[in-house]
Amino acid sequence: MRILVCLKQVPNTQEISIDPITHTLVRQGVESIINPFDGHALEAAARLKDSDPSFFISVLSMGPRQAEDALREALSIAADNAYLVSDTAFGGSDTLATSYTLSEAIKAIEQSEDITFDLVFCGKQAIDGDTAQVGPQIAQLLDLPQITNGLTCSLENEEIHVTRESEEGKEVIAATLPCLVTFTKPDFEPRFATVKRRMAAKRAEIKHLGLAELPSIDTSRIGLKGSPTQVVSTFVPHTLKATITLSLDLDPDAVTKLASALVADAIITELSCTTSPSGG
Repeated sequence: MRILVCLKQVPNTQEISIDPITHTLVRQGVESIINPFDGHALEAAARLKDSDPSFFISVLSMGPRQAEDALREALSIAADNAYLVSDTAFGGSDTLATSYTLSEAIKAIEQSEDITFDLVFCGKQAIDGDTAQVGPQIAQLLDLPQITNGLTCSLENEEIHVTRESEEGKEVIAATLPCLVTFTKPDFEPRFATVKRRMAAKRAEIKHLGLAELPSIDTSRIGLKGSPTQVVSTFVPHTLKATITLSLDLDPDAVTKLASALVADAIITELSCTTSPSGG
């Protein structure tokens, strides 16, 4: 059984900020991590391997050379080998161009190594984009059945059974192999790397795939040229005025002051208040 986990290296969004002048992400000095949802996908693969140590887990990422750090982290946790899709020709790819490039890379790996991936696992979405498009698009391009929003999974009678999150709660979906599954956050945390695996990951070879290793790829569908969507700008809404706090416990005229402030800012039109005979 071969399982491929697609993962992305992303900036830690708890530390990221927006440049107030350029309105772009400030990445300098920001820690890069494995996309958390991809970490859940890797944990799902690891749990399958716990039931059968003969299972083989590969990890695949697309990005600059520094994405090797995320792949080595995955190797130190549970993966057996790793591939990095990296080339300047892939720069600026949107989700459609990214999923096309990754699907072509998967085909190239299977052909060159004479293997077939029985399962492809992805995170539900990347926290730096939140589109939730790449996993389903890879499934479409590889003509694979797909199950989204997985929480846990198991193998039964040559099928994968996935407990998935839905708007109504949870449901179990079964699919034949090969299959692609995207994962969201379950009720448990992913495992940590061990010291032994971390040492081995530092020495592990990471196979690189550039444009030359994907000879059948259509160059009109990659990079900026192959991206029908582009980010025009990123910005944080500005707070123009300070917050005013009013409390009836401290100020009996708080309601009147609130109404006056709303009228002054043209949020509401001027209102007249009357006192009922009961004084209410």
